[in-house]
Amino acid sequence: MRVAIDYTPGINQRAGIGRYTRELFRELIRLDQQDEFVVFYSHPRGQQPEQIFKGAKNVAERPLGISDRWLTILWHRLHVPLPFDLVTGPVDLYHFPNFVLPPVRRGHTIVTVHDLSFLLHPECADEGLRNYLERTVPRAVRRADFVVADSANTQNDLIVLLDADPARVEVVYPAVDERFRQIEDQGALGALRDKYNLHFPFILNQNVIEPRKNIPRLIEAFARLKRDLGIAHRLVMGGALGWMYESVFQAVEDHEVADSVVFLGYVPDEDLPPLYNLADLFVYPSLYEGFGIPAVEAMACGTPVVTSNTSSLPEAVGDAGLMVRPTDVEAIAEAMAQVLTNPGLRTDLSRRGLERARLFTWRASAEKVLSIYRRFAR
Repeated sequence: MRVAIDYTPGINQRAGIGRYTRELFRELIRLDQQDEFVVFYSHPRGQQPEQIFKGAKNVAERPLGISDRWLTILWHRLHVPLPFDLVTGPVDLYHFPNFVLPPVRRGHTIVTVHDLSFLLHPECADEGLRNYLERTVPRAVRRADFVVADSANTQNDLIVLLDADPARVEVVYPAVDERFRQIEDQGALGALRDKYNLHFPFILNQNVIEPRKNIPRLIEAFARLKRDLGIAHRLVMGGALGWMYESVFQAVEDHEVADSVVFLGYVPDEDLPPLYNLADLFVYPSLYEGFGIPAVEAMACGTPVVTSNTSSLPEAVGDAGLMVRPTDVEAIAEAMAQVLTNPGLRTDLSRRGLERARLFTWRASAEKVLSIYRRFAR
């Protein structure tokens, strides 16, 4: 079997779908030594492409020589059926892991749809991105031979909202890399404290800062916690600025916690495991998630988790975290207080989180994807 993979998100996106693409296909190619893979991607203009899968004899890499922006224009505005087969050669299957399906001329197609938040929470999406996804994702789901969903919740959304054929949609859970684990090396933890000047106890939230992440309510809940309990903790926000984030900084001012809320900006992958380890609590009150990788990463590091009881998060966290209604500020504050003031609960959540996180491995995800590929082998 010969499979072509659109690796563009793995090149151009640092977090989220970029990390999903890198981790999943790295493990898939490590797992499958018998099939052939053609990895193609656009890359930022002026940058020389580097070899991604060094030493993998069954992988051919094909930089497209065109920017991601121009590919989008050709595929989704002009609907030009690009002759990928001239780049990849004949293949049995194309896998596009980032919501949309270009108008390819030949071969079976698989598209991964991570969530439908742009339909369920349109108020949280950048207008341009929302309009783009509203046009392209339903068309991709209709045209693809098969759709991969990040969770049963997303699978159900696809069936209910986009009338997807249940026989053509399957769940492949994302996972966490083995580097997310409890760290005993105090030198490594101290180096991370020094790098980000985190010499105080803290509660952590890690994600792109945008409306769906519900950060203004988290800040309000944290302010209540400071007022009612007088805790020494600060709220540390890791993650790059996304869009429509002005309300986050307004909430800091409105609740007078500027001295207690720390914005780290984008945190590189290698710094995330020690960052999770140093936190006394991870809080993730997102309004909607396709899966919720940061919550599982925190659990894998032994950090207690408070998260939402909506969308896919109960699938990801199970009974290993405290679940709250994300629109209920008082409930968020109360759950945070329970964890911080109850050492027994903190220990129990840490233990259960470690057990739960072990259920989600990239090997299991890669095996599931490979089993789907096999259905299209000639």
